[in-house]
Amino acid sequence: MNEYLSIIVELLWGFVLLFIVVKFLGKTQFSQITPFEFISAIILGELVGNAIYDREINISQITVAILTWGIFIYVVEMLTQKFNGTRKLLEGEPNIVIHQGQIKFDALKKAKIDINSLQSIIRQQGYFSIQEAEFAILEPNGEISVLPKSEYDTPKNSDLNVPSKPVHLPITVILDGKVVYDNLTEARIDEKWLKDQLAVQSITDYKEVLYAEAIKNKPLYVVKYEKKSS
Repeated sequence: MNEYLSIIVELLWGFVLLFIVVKFLGKTQFSQITPFEFISAIILGELVGNAIYDREINISQITVAILTWGIFIYVVEMLTQKFNGTRKLLEGEPNIVIHQGQIKFDALKKAKIDINSLQSIIRQQGYFSIQEAEFAILEPNGEISVLPKSEYDTPKNSDLNVPSKPVHLPITVILDGKVVYDNLTEARIDEKWLKDQLAVQSITDYKEVLYAEAIKNKPLYVVKYEKKSS
């Protein structure tokens, strides 16, 4: 029993430490995965996984290993921000794979990407033919940014001479039947306005609302819970 309890404690402690380290290192650890960040994520997981099932390793050793690796990653991140040479080495650099409508085969070969993979990645950007792309750039995280040819580009308001309008950020004010008071404050909305808007839609209890979104100068958008059929 003590052995199982020890595994549970080490798992929980390892989870807490990994969570702290990842939060400290920033969102790039999971939103923009570069080769270095991919390796660091694997090693952090391996440190915890191997330590948990090795009876000769205790919690203090797990802590030292994770924190040491976390500090190492942090130092490397600081170096990449200050020195361009290390940034290129560890994170890579963007590569133009399509230039003025022409495929750069040398760049594809360097990145170890074939035509089928290029077509697949471009389709994921919403362009179903390579000939629609004027420029395509392979980013360090493996994604491709596409600048389409003018005839395939989505027209903008400025192209159509449509007057510009102010843009307002949607604010979530109710989530899973509970009011998000911090968002109310951020949006400068009082609770009376919220209740009045709900009353217009015959809603008297926050628990009836799955999701509610407020946008300036617009009525409250509400998604109610589905009523269970009897």
